[in-house]
Amino acid sequence: MRQGGGLHHSVLTRIGADLTSGRLAAGDVFSMEQLEARYGVSRTVVREVIKVLESIGVATSRRRVGVTIQPERSWESLSPVIIHWRLEGPQRLDQLREVSELRRGVEPQAAWLAAQRATPEQSERLQTAADGMSVTGPQGDLSTYLQHDIDFHRTLLEASGNALLAGFAPFVEEALTSRTEHDLMPEIPEQGAIDWHVEVAAAVAGGRAELAEETMRRIVTEAQDAMDEISPRDAGRSSSWQA
Repeated sequence: MRQGGGLHHSVLTRIGADLTSGRLAAGDVFSMEQLEARYGVSRTVVREVIKVLESIGVATSRRRVGVTIQPERSWESLSPVIIHWRLEGPQRLDQLREVSELRRGVEPQAAWLAAQRATPEQSERLQTAADGMSVTGPQGDLSTYLQHDIDFHRTLLEASGNALLAGFAPFVEEALTSRTEHDLMPEIPEQGAIDWHVEVAAAVAGGRAELAEETMRRIVTEAQDAMDEISPRDAGRSSSWQA
């Protein structure tokens, strides 16, 4: 889920940058007053931010102690907030690889189920998204292409009829968006990958579960292979990406 507007979202983004860059570390302790001064916001905003940080395991808050940053092992690694932080920081490629690996276990199964459970409206949305990718991809319109790509994967996961699989959509959206925003996509998307999206949409609409699963596995495998190819080549550039 992409973070929205508002002061507390802005502060969360800045805290995420401080954490992923090492400017904030496990064991650091702050008072409410220090956080207000550090981020230039009111006590009310700080309270909202602390509630979020506590809910995702990043910090604890105790009276007479203050707000304490927790070790990374305590963080909720599947929180969209944390995934967003990591995708914006020097851990970007590692986070993209982890999401890609997880997608390989989730999206083919979602495609298999969608071929059996998708409503006509969901099948139409899948086809519309795939058609949009087919038009905008060859044009190099990556911004519009990204929106169609996000719509495709969100709809596929929802069409699985499984709430747990549908809940994976924000992670896929973060990964797809980060690849585009940080120039980790080719200027012209691979035609083969576009064709596979069209094939999955047709397979879901036609109730061909095995074909939908197999083709979706090709899509997510290609995404992971792309990350594996980029990582060694660009590892040395990671410092230039730090926020």
